[in-house]
Amino acid sequence: MQKVIQIIGVPIDLGQSHRGVDLGPGALRYAGLAARLEQLGYEVHDAGNLQVPVRESLVHERQYHYLPSIREVCQAACVAGQKAVEQGRIPIFLGGDHSISVGTIAGVTYEQPAGVLWIDAHGDFHTGESSYSNNIHGMALALLLGRGFPELVQIGHPHATLQPLDVVMIGVRDLDAGERQSLRSSGLTVYTMRDIDERGMGAVAAEALARLGHRPRLHVSLDIDALDPQASPGAGTLVPGGLTYREAQLLMEIVADSGRLSSLDIVEINPILDNRNKTAQTAVELVASLFGKSIL
Repeated sequence: MQKVIQIIGVPIDLGQSHRGVDLGPGALRYAGLAARLEQLGYEVHDAGNLQVPVRESLVHERQYHYLPSIREVCQAACVAGQKAVEQGRIPIFLGGDHSISVGTIAGVTYEQPAGVLWIDAHGDFHTGESSYSNNIHGMALALLLGRGFPELVQIGHPHATLQPLDVVMIGVRDLDAGERQSLRSSGLTVYTMRDIDERGMGAVAAEALARLGHRPRLHVSLDIDALDPQASPGAGTLVPGGLTYREAQLLMEIVADSGRLSSLDIVEINPILDNRNKTAQTAVELVASLFGKSIL
């Protein structure tokens, strides 16, 4: 039976300060995402973009760091994810900033839990008390684990969406002091770039999947800044020393081999900062590997 993918755009840039990530869904579409997946034998449906208000129309929310509108968008993403799963489809969410994951992961885990691979240069583990910027994209994982604004924590569930044993972080290399301490005491499994340097991506990926072995379904949340800026220049929060293109490909291939992938986020692509859409093209090739493209 042919597997069906549902593409859902979430063009939000309200969760961060760097403008331009709202253009990410378009960049991925222009890079040929749907056609690449169809070449692999999937039936692809593009549901278009969820409605997201323009930042300039939300002057009254600025002092709240756009929390009300972020909540509405995440709630819509939750509903879209839930419906896609109910229809037996594999949802791919195109961000937008990483705040979308508060809604997307709540939606795809509404009926049945899933393990989450959080691939990111950053921890995204701030709360309103620890964040210097109060940018909500830097709080997304904490919110999913029940820490932070109740109106976001409770999207899709009356309680935390995820438990620490359900999450493995890969590629982390840029943490603030308070965030570092919170992660150390969180119970999360975190593979930093040092772990990858010392042990290799193959060993880290295999161990990560084993740690999530209690969940038959996997959601991958891919922040493009996990890659080194040489591979992905079009990201808003670039940090040197990230995953090489080949390391990222290997991680995708190993996840594909597990046969457990059930949903995906691709976030933080900023075409304004990019070079001829290179970052979106890189992301499309990573997605192709995640969905089964092989060398032989």
